[in-house]
Amino acid sequence: MVRGLYTAYTGMANEQKRLDIIANNLANASTVGYKEENVTNQAFDEVLTIKVRDNSESFVDRPVGRMSLGVKLGEAYTNFTQGSLRNTGNTYHLALEGKGFFAVSVTDRDGNADIKYTRNGTFTMTKDGHIVDSDGNHLLGESGEIIVPVDAADVVIDATGGIYADGNYVDTLLITDFEDYNYLKRAGDTMFEALEGAVTIPASATVAQGYTEQSNVNVVSEMVEMIAVTRAYEANQKVIQSIDQTLDLAANSVGKV
Repeated sequence: MVRGLYTAYTGMANEQKRLDIIANNLANASTVGYKEENVTNQAFDEVLTIKVRDNSESFVDRPVGRMSLGVKLGEAYTNFTQGSLRNTGNTYHLALEGKGFFAVSVTDRDGNADIKYTRNGTFTMTKDGHIVDSDGNHLLGESGEIIVPVDAADVVIDATGGIYADGNYVDTLLITDFEDYNYLKRAGDTMFEALEGAVTIPASATVAQGYTEQSNVNVVSEMVEMIAVTRAYEANQKVIQSIDQTLDLAANSVGKV
């Protein structure tokens, strides 16, 4: 009976974690470059049950089967499918069509710079000509941090990532792709960092200037999933209530006899 309480509890805890992931997806449904998260469920490893000290079999201990202790979260993973593109007309708004990531230089509080990867292409130009994201992280080209002449009247970024200011070549965007996305770890809502063992490969993505890639979250499917999670949570809750009532009867009614 107590095991039933534990099984129902693990179900409720699992659904709560799933709900947290869905809520985060919905909160970022309008975030440029966001990639939705999903999660799998799996059962706890089964344990062997043994009949112990049972006088019906001369007190001989023997296995009577296996049982599961409930459900738990399996693998949390990111859906890297392409989001829709939105035309903004902004010179420094960029989107990638196909596989690949923009590379940006991120500096931590200790002043250490590290390269992170993103599909969020809402960049701007600073007063000194650097192209940065909304947090001030520098967009990287093949030659390092990209610096565009501040007096340039016409800046063009072609499909291959080549940057031209008034017809003069400046640099080429550093577009990076990876052999296995399982070696990418989230670093915020729209950024990823490469883990040890990540292998880079040539990116097949093309650059669209004046566009941004929207989130790939499907709001309708997330809402449907949220309803399913809520119902599963309520079902586990009712199991706990039923077992609690049974235990109450056993302790307070049957126990008085």
